[in-house]
Amino acid sequence: MNLRKYLVLLGVSIFAPMGDSLLSYGMKQVGNISLHHPSQLFFAITNPWVGLGIALLLGFFASYMTALSWADLTYVLPASSLGYVLLALIARFVLHEQVSLTRWLGIALVSSGVGFVTSGPELTKRRRSKHQHPEQIHAEVSR
Repeated sequence: MNLRKYLVLLGVSIFAPMGDSLLSYGMKQVGNISLHHPSQLFFAITNPWVGLGIALLLGFFASYMTALSWADLTYVLPASSLGYVLLALIARFVLHEQVSLTRWLGIALVSSGVGFVTSGPELTKRRRSKHQHPEQIHAEVSR
């Protein structure tokens, strides 16, 4: 795997927890909203923390799509589990939420499983479909 791919996975791992944290912080300022009143949703977006959270989640989505273009879902999703650790740290020390020992243990178990996933190939070989040329398959596997 090259540096660009590591940076994309790092983006997936950082943009999601940062975006979720800012979204949570902003929504606590906004207060309760209801889907029965769509104007409340639009009002919530005007909160700068909510807007920044949405922007970071869009960055996550772009990074995630990029990673899925060259790797299997079963590789990308577990490889991005660093985000769980970062999210728990942000929730505990920035948002001042209580994170139970059980949650910390769960995060540790999920994160330790990353070693098993990342030791395998990032892209499994696929059978050639009727619509793919052999050159396309070779390009996918060699990425």
